[in-house]
Amino acid sequence: MNIDPVVNALKSIAKPAASLVINQAQRNETVVRTLKQFNFDPVQPPKDVDGVYVYSLIEYGVDKQEVLLNLFREREIKNAFWSAYTSNDPLGFYKEVEKFLQGTDSEYDIRLMRIELRSQLEEFGEIFIKVAKKSKSKEFEPFPEWNLDEYPTEFKSLIREKIRSFCGRQFVFDAFKQFCNKNRSGYFTVVGNAGMGKSTIAAKYVWDNKSPCYFNIRSDGRNRAELFLESIRKQLIKHYQLQNAEKANLADLLEQVSKKLTAGEHLVIVVDALDEVEQEAGGNLLDLPTALPERVYFLLTRRPYTRDKKRLSAPDVPIEELDLRGSQYVDLSREDIKEYIRFFLNDEKDYKNALRQWIQNRNIYDNDFVEQVATKSENNFMYLRYVLPGIANGDYNDLSLKQLPDGLQEYYQVHWQRMGMEEKLQEVKVFILFILVEIGTPIPCEMMAAIAEQDEYDVQVVLDEWVEYLKPQNIKGENCYSIYHASFLDFLKAKRILDAKRKLFQEVNQRIADYLIKEMA
Repeated sequence: MNIDPVVNALKSIAKPAASLVINQAQRNETVVRTLKQFNFDPVQPPKDVDGVYVYSLIEYGVDKQEVLLNLFREREIKNAFWSAYTSNDPLGFYKEVEKFLQGTDSEYDIRLMRIELRSQLEEFGEIFIKVAKKSKSKEFEPFPEWNLDEYPTEFKSLIREKIRSFCGRQFVFDAFKQFCNKNRSGYFTVVGNAGMGKSTIAAKYVWDNKSPCYFNIRSDGRNRAELFLESIRKQLIKHYQLQNAEKANLADLLEQVSKKLTAGEHLVIVVDALDEVEQEAGGNLLDLPTALPERVYFLLTRRPYTRDKKRLSAPDVPIEELDLRGSQYVDLSREDIKEYIRFFLNDEKDYKNALRQWIQNRNIYDNDFVEQVATKSENNFMYLRYVLPGIANGDYNDLSLKQLPDGLQEYYQVHWQRMGMEEKLQEVKVFILFILVEIGTPIPCEMMAAIAEQDEYDVQVVLDEWVEYLKPQNIKGENCYSIYHASFLDFLKAKRILDAKRKLFQEVNQRIADYLIKEMA
């Protein structure tokens, strides 16, 4: 099959053509329409290799940049992919693509657009395998494990999302490097308020160094010591080919790894959000060892804590903290914040044009915008993550620069009021969000509808309306939702103490209890 007409069709809807694909439903509709355009059955893929390749390219390429579409149309790339597929060597495919791109304009364009090539190649491979399985052709068996990197599968999407617009924070990495250079082992903790970029720092270090990692996520139920040990154990066994370690505790695992480290090599394990860990009193959080072998380090992140909440005791191990709130880091953090704002203004393809239009309509100079929004943010990246796209999407067309909310908590409150959530007519929306708060783990729309005693379609409309604050994920074939960020979860929990909402929280808990009793009957 001639691939050129397909690529040309995909190019007509390729980024950055004015943010054409707004949500997953629209994307799926575009994929189906494009498949039909080239006489593919959207339900049953073809059985031949060429057909599956083109079919997969349509599923993958609907909202991709032109440079990526041109890459996959190349015969050398297609042959390299099939060779890697049949030999179960995805990393070999990555190396062949890098070799193919070396010194070309495409390589320059990919770097200029900050495209993570490795994740794109992995995404295409995963889609190809999914399509190959649907084809039910024996030609594609055995199906390879298409993993182009060494990151745990459960954290890949989180890491990619966090580093997408990463800026600055070099002073944190420099401080950690100095800590490792002057100590034989140790615990280094980055402390900061919600939204100050702790998880992004952790993700960036993992991405750059392929370090074993664990991200505690309360809303996903991934915040217990046994899950942490299970994940880290698998990673260390894979990284270092450990033998007979399937039941080893963390201290024994670290001892085994330390004996395998070559001269100049060290092990860094990254653990994010210690404050979200759920664990009975007594001992270190996540049962972190009280002693560490030489050349073994932990890079930890957590929110500010009281002495009784620290739960990290290692008398003979160096322990150091970097508090992002510290006066010595305020100026450095502000520079990082300003760099992040400039990135949105100049390089963020989905928002830069609309942001510039908003600025021009108000006769604001770029530097004034950067300085004032940085001040408004109070050095909080989560604030910018919401406010900058909000400006671009027209949410603040009725406001001046000075009228933008001050700080993350005021942003949440202003947004809450602008959405009319204090009004009686919006009580159903509040009820649905409170269900997510009280359940605490990802749940499907169907379950929320049953608890709220609402039509499932109406609940989905509410979820779509608040999607930027929620984390959708597919669990065992069901689309489930949880609160995206701990700071928004805290904001909603604070509504419990307000008289106007207290009764609603009580009703939510009663409905949840009634639902669970009914399900167990």
